[in-house]
This record gives sequence, structure tokens and C-alpha cells, in this order.
Amino acid sequence: MKAIIIPSFKGGYKITETEIPRPNKDEVLVKVKLGALCYRDLLQLQGYYPRAKYPLILGHEMVGVIEDVGENVEGYSNGDRVTTMLYVPDWKCDACKLGEEYYCKNSKVYSQELDGFFAEYALVKWSTLVKIPSDVGDEAAVVTPCVSAMVLRGLKRSGIREGDYVLVTGAGGGVGVHAVQMAKALGGKVIAVTSSEDKAKFLSKIADHVIVGNKFSEDVRKIGDVRIVIDNVGPFTFDETLRVLKQGGKVIQIGNIDPSQSVNLRLGYLILKNIEIIGHAGAGKRDIEEALSLAREGKWRPVVSNILSFEEIEKGLQMLREKSNLGKILLRF
Repeated sequence: MKAIIIPSFKGGYKITETEIPRPNKDEVLVKVKLGALCYRDLLQLQGYYPRAKYPLILGHEMVGVIEDVGENVEGYSNGDRVTTMLYVPDWKCDACKLGEEYYCKNSKVYSQELDGFFAEYALVKWSTLVKIPSDVGDEAAVVTPCVSAMVLRGLKRSGIREGDYVLVTGAGGGVGVHAVQMAKALGGKVIAVTSSEDKAKFLSKIADHVIVGNKFSEDVRKIGDVRIVIDNVGPFTFDETLRVLKQGGKVIQIGNIDPSQSVNLRLGYLILKNIEIIGHAGAGKRDIEEALSLAREGKWRPVVSNILSFEEIEKGLQMLREKSNLGKILLRF
């Protein structure tokens, strides 16, 4: 089979032929249909995960069909269309027992400690699998675990209420464009912020209000009192984010996960406005299932700028670097 492999730490990537793996007792073999590119893939290639094991198959977002199952696998069989959580919890620790497997200290992450999914076939632990409803398309399924379900859990953590004004920065990106839809699905009135006039045209179709530019606080105040901000950008918008929040407002901080990026935190805004900052990443199995259910109901739709062959991965990575894509970039295997 063909696979996109990182041979060593900061070793770039190569497309190479390798043998089709056989599943162990607790694994399934999935024939990959689609993968999705993520900013985390860029960080992986740049060496921001030094404890990852190498050589390593890149990619943590996929949808595919089961072709073989290990002898201990329950509830899944050949022909099932599936996606997966991004990590493998131990399912035994206190966090897992509480249904908070995303906090499992012993988890192993696909495309870090375990091989990822940018290959024609992939091994997946059966405990992380999620079946895809027949009326949910592949494009929605592939972006659910890392994007839609992750945003859904963040909004639930924020305690979103019907009619809340929710502001989304970086609203035209792969996370932002789905965050706009998820906030709408949960009853929010959404203000989308983007630096792109072209992306603003699309966002005007799915958001209640659209603002172009990184200086947005004055324009937002004319619209309403923002209770929740989903910040997908970080350093370039964070100060405006704090300015725009009402008393008791909350920030769901999703971007930027590049550890070299930092912000100047104005404690006065934080303290006097009683602002809560929620650092957020990841989703649990129930979040994935709920996000897929919302897709079935038509509450959100995948926004995909390009579907590339996996040989065109460099083209997709360059789009991520340039932030030129509207929504997600997919790879077809």
C-alpha cells in the first residue's frame, strides 16, 4: 500500500510503498477513503512533538470502511463505515470512568505514539471507532472528530444559551467555518470575523453578522453584547477578544497551538470583567456521536475547499501555511 510517512524527527515526509498491516486482537483494518489536513500536521512535520515515535504514518483525521477485524473486536464488522477518536484512552483511569476520556493521562495519540491514517489502509483500535450513520456523507464524517465534535464540546463547556451572541475569529478557516455552524446549531447568534473579503462573502450565508479585519471590537459593540468568543487565531486577535466580551464572558481558546506563539494577557480585562478563559482541544466519543447526529439533522454541513489526491499533499500543506483555504482540505486515497 502507499502511505505518507515521516521517517524521523524533523525528517520531512515521503510517499512510499509499505505492506498492508494485519490487525491485532483489539484492532481493525480500515480501507481509508478520505483524510483531512490539519494545522497539527504542519506542527508534526516541524518537530513540535519530540516524543512521537518514528517512523510514523502522518494524519489523524479519516473516514473509511472496515476490511478486517481482530478476534477481540465487538460491535464492528467488515463493511462498516467508520471514523475514530484522535487518541486511544486506557478506559481504566478516573477520567475515563467519569466519561472524560479526553483527559486520560495514559492515552496514545494517532500520528504521534501510534501510526496515523494517511495511507491506503490503516490500523485503528476498535475502542476508538465510531460508526457513521448511512445518511451522513464522508466529507462530514472526516471533519467531525477533530473539528465539529471538538467545537461542540467547547461550546458545551462554555454553557452556551439560546440567544447568546457568539463571536468566532478566524471564521473562514477549517475550524472557524464549522464553529460558526455549531454555535448556530446550539442557539447562538453568530458574529464571524475574518481577514478575507472573499471568505466574508461565504460567511455572510451562514453567520448572522460578518466583520472583516482583526480590529473588530468597536463594530461588535454596535451589534450586541458578546458572551462567548471562539478564538481560532490567538496572538493577532486575543486583545480584541478580551475587549469585546461582556461582563462574565467566556473565551474558548482553540488557536493557535503553535507553542512558540504567545499573547500579552491584560489582567485588568480578565479580572474586572470577570472573564473566563477555556483552553480547549479534543473531543470524546459521545461528542463525536452527537456531532454526527447534528449533521444528520442538517444543523451543520462540511465546508471543503479542496479534495486532493494524496500525492498532492504538498499543495495542501502550502494552502495551510498561506491560510488561503476556505474550510477544510481533504486527501482522497
